Amino acid sequence: MPRIEPLTSPYPASIDQALRRWMPPGVTHEPLALFRVLHRNPELASRMFALGSGLLGHGLLPAIDREIVIARTTARTGCAYEWGVHAAALSRQAGLTGEHLRATTDIDTAAGTVWSPRHAALIDAVDELHDTAHLSQPAWESLSAYYEDAQLLEFLVLAGWYRTISYLANGLLLEEEPWGTPLPGTDRSDSRLEP
Repeated sequence: MPRIEPLTSPYPASIDQALRRWMPPGVTHEPLALFRVLHRNPELASRMFALGSGLLGHGLLPAIDREIVIARTTARTGCAYEWGVHAAALSRQAGLTGEHLRATTDIDTAAGTVWSPRHAALIDAVDELHDTAHLSQPAWESLSAYYEDAQLLEFLVLAGWYRTISYLANGLLLEEEPWGTPLPGTDRSDSRLEP
C-alpha cells in the first residue's frame, strides 16, 4: 500500500486537465499512480512536469539512448515501478528488445555483447554515477566519443532525474502498474521478457 494514496476519479476539473497533459493521447488506462500522487501537491507536480516532459519529448539524445539510461538508472535503484512503466511502452517504442531490457537489470552485462560500444559507454557511465555520484575522466571521454556537449549535459540531467523519480516511487512504496512489465528478479517477475 502506498504511503500517500494516489488521487482517484472523479478528479476536480483542474486536476483532470493536468493529469491528461501528463499522459500520452489515446491511453485507455488511468493516469499513472505516480502522477496521481504528485497531484496531491499540484504546484510541485507542475514544476516537475516541465522537466520530465522536456526530457521525454524534446531531448537531444536518441530515444533508444534515453531509454537505456532510464532503464539502467531505475534498475540500479531497484525501482520496479518506473522500470516497469518504461519497459512496457516507451523502451519498446524506442527499439529496446527483451534481451536489452533484461541486460539493463544485470550489473555484469555492461561490457557484454548485447550493447554497442556507444550503449556500453552509457551503461558504464550510469553505473559509475550510481555507485560514486561522480563521473571519471575515462567515462567522460567514452561518452564524448559519441555525444556532443549539449547531449552530455542532458545525459547527466536525465540520469539524475530518473534517480529522483526512483527515490520518489520507492519512498512512496508505489505498487507497480498492473500493465507494467515486471522487473526481473522481483516478486511479480516470471523472468520472461519477450525478445
